[in-house]
Amino acid sequence: MKKMKQVLIIINLKTILVTSLAVASTYLCRRFDITADFPMTLIATAVVFPIVFSIGGAYKRRENALAKYSSIKAHGRAIYFATRDWLENTDQDTENRIRKLLGDLLVACRTLFAQTLAEMPRNEERVYRVFSSLSTFIKEDLRGKGLPAGEVSRCNQFLSKMIIAFEDVKHIYQYRTPRTLSTFSDFFVTLLPIVYGPYFAATAKDYSNGLAYVMPVLFTTILVSLDNIQEHLENPFDQIGEDDIVINAEKFVERLELK
Repeated sequence: MKKMKQVLIIINLKTILVTSLAVASTYLCRRFDITADFPMTLIATAVVFPIVFSIGGAYKRRENALAKYSSIKAHGRAIYFATRDWLENTDQDTENRIRKLLGDLLVACRTLFAQTLAEMPRNEERVYRVFSSLSTFIKEDLRGKGLPAGEVSRCNQFLSKMIIAFEDVKHIYQYRTPRTLSTFSDFFVTLLPIVYGPYFAATAKDYSNGLAYVMPVLFTTILVSLDNIQEHLENPFDQIGEDDIVINAEKFVERLELK
């Protein structure tokens, strides 16, 4: 079932539509004897290279987002350990409060990155309200309960690194790989399989009737599938593609309690 879901992500309605147009173009060219020997280098220049470049850029953005997400979790866990282990006299209420704040932060980040850019201002405000509460927690709950100034300063540094990591992830979410390049690829992925009908008609002369349309089908499926892969990697937070980043706030909070 999982493999089928992965296949349906890269072979979708767009694949079927463009493939149908390519087959129809090949059929008409064969019927009216319209043939041509187009260079295949045009495909590499106009489609394959831009798509591969976009996939590489999108993958690097995803890996960078994962590293920054890890930084948020790691420094948040460090603040929790400071709350639990650095205070001379800690209590369960204080530990529960920092766990709740860290969970609220990840939930707010998950909400921000999963929704559209139009909703970003409201969701971003929610994230920074939690950061503000964490800052207040460090001042009132840690420093107020006797944590030495040097250790309080270190906790503030942890919080600062969390904010920097969040801003980096936010910019990855907000600014995608070049949209004009993606539009360029989409245009030629749709156009070239149709335009290459005379080429497919010419090559079909070497095949039996049952195999005449294998080339346009394979040609189109490969190109559109690559374009679909790039599109799903473009936003690593939308929870549509199999390679998306999952922010599991509940699991993070649950594992904070492990000693």
